[in-house]
Amino acid sequence: MNRSIRIAPSILAADFARLKDSIDALDGEVDMLHVDVMDGHFVPNISLGPPVISSLRQVTDAYLDAHLMITDPLTYLAPIVESGADGVTVHIEAVPDPAPVIAEAARLGTDFGLVINPPTPVESVLPFLDVCSMVVVMSVHPGFGGQSFIADVLPKVQILRETIDSRGLSTDIQVDGGIDPETAVPTARAGASVLVAGTSVFRADDPAEAVRTIRANAMNEVA
Repeated sequence: MNRSIRIAPSILAADFARLKDSIDALDGEVDMLHVDVMDGHFVPNISLGPPVISSLRQVTDAYLDAHLMITDPLTYLAPIVESGADGVTVHIEAVPDPAPVIAEAARLGTDFGLVINPPTPVESVLPFLDVCSMVVVMSVHPGFGGQSFIADVLPKVQILRETIDSRGLSTDIQVDGGIDPETAVPTARAGASVLVAGTSVFRADDPAEAVRTIRANAMNEVA
């Protein structure tokens, strides 16, 4: 397969009072940080926004991957990007016709991707793969950290991998939710290239070692 695997620790699971220390504890083991933006409407929780992203940008050179769990991503896309996010992903459930958001992302010059929730058919995003730098398959229900991995989503990952490869695209497949050293294995085997890990990294005694273990287990499936 010869596919690389990137681990994207989700700062939703970090200590918000010590975010810089939490990032430093990763000891340079990651080149991507996952930032969950929630509006309390699309999901029943409220989390991070542009001010926190701006603060993160000042303390890390890592790629900031902003996951917009919000009803109106078009309105907030520019503030999120201008605050320092390197890429944004939006839910197809929030924008069934993502054309306006795709156009705005292109105007802003940011990486763009689409997200599907566990009940959403993978076919909903297939027409847009050529304009996505990443497609995200949620392996938990969005809105809260620490949930258990939903293995039933893995066939979607397989379909995406087969479709992306058959079209000769470079689109990344990210899987978000419940990733740990064990669940990373079937996820990578199914075709994922980016694994979002929150609790299993930031709540570990050694976050950097947790990242190394998850990556090593996943890479065993694609070597």
